[in-house]
Amino acid sequence: MIRKTLFATGLLTTTLLASTACSAQPAAAGKPFKETVVADFDSPWAMTVLPDKRMLVTEKKGQMLLVSADGKSRQTVATITVDSAGQGGLMDVVLAPDFATSQRVYFSYSTAGEGGKGVVLARGRLRPDGGGGQRLGEIEALFSARPFVEGNGHYSGRIAFSPDGRYLFFTNGERQKFTPAQDPKMTLGKVLRLTLDGKPAPGNPLVAKGFAPEIWSYGHRNLLGIAFDAQGNLWEQEMGPKGGDEVNLIKPGLNYGWPNASNGSNYDGSDIPDHKPGDGYEPPKVFWNPVISPGGLMIYSGSMFPQWKGDAFIGGLSSKSLVRVHLTGTNAAKGDQWDMGARIREVEQGPDGAIWVLEDGGDSQGRLIKLTAK
Repeated sequence: MIRKTLFATGLLTTTLLASTACSAQPAAAGKPFKETVVADFDSPWAMTVLPDKRMLVTEKKGQMLLVSADGKSRQTVATITVDSAGQGGLMDVVLAPDFATSQRVYFSYSTAGEGGKGVVLARGRLRPDGGGGQRLGEIEALFSARPFVEGNGHYSGRIAFSPDGRYLFFTNGERQKFTPAQDPKMTLGKVLRLTLDGKPAPGNPLVAKGFAPEIWSYGHRNLLGIAFDAQGNLWEQEMGPKGGDEVNLIKPGLNYGWPNASNGSNYDGSDIPDHKPGDGYEPPKVFWNPVISPGGLMIYSGSMFPQWKGDAFIGGLSSKSLVRVHLTGTNAAKGDQWDMGARIREVEQGPDGAIWVLEDGGDSQGRLIKLTAK
């Protein structure tokens, strides 16, 4: 491997040129796709594809990388100061709805501050770095979870834009503290709806009931995926405790039950009441026992796999799997679950309809793999 280092506008930029071609593998038995290893990373967390087919990839320790479409070269466009202990780090990365003109990129990360630690929503702009590459500049923090608390888990930090591009939905985990998910004044354990500048969106549904003005829905645990389907429905998946991983249809103002209702149990073996009709909590559309440990969430809209158009794809962490959920309108049902042999942190769709998965890079490798039709 050849390493080329440039110093440009005060930013250290590294380009890696792979000495070997991408590794293509035939479809394994039972898998209806071919797997091609495109690149390898150090504990990657999320990715997004640019209009020119390059990719932005985040790594847990704070690096944001701009990667060529073939994976053969990469450049560090930003190094974000993060608290990467436990489940923390540089997290989601999503292009702004007007990226083609604004070059804005939204991202999330965990940081330490007064009271403990929390997740932050931020944005920046991709700009030429003066040395033939690019850098992420004009970085600004837009929103921080409230309150910061001690601990290193359940930050969540996933980002999705409304179909009209006017609003941003941001997930705040309950930080393994349980009760904040039901606290109307805290943003922890909630789906938030914000303006593109990180302010509370007008018309949020619970303000009149005394809730924090950012809150869209509540009673959530660790929300590691959120995405809109083609009909404008908002889907979310979250990790349950010992059992009870969920896919939810998110509706404004509803209470999804955590920690008062779950189809799993506490880790100490104590029972949690299951979701049941009339309990006042919105039940999941799909749940898993045993768990899949859901990572990223993607709603497929491509043509390479027409049989899956409109379905949800979830990365499985402890299950080391790629999970398909069949969506029909506002209903969901379990589909395929393919053994990927490694913890899958992220799932994305490419411009050609290929499916991209990122391995976690913790207990597994950190490879970027492109899935294409056989």
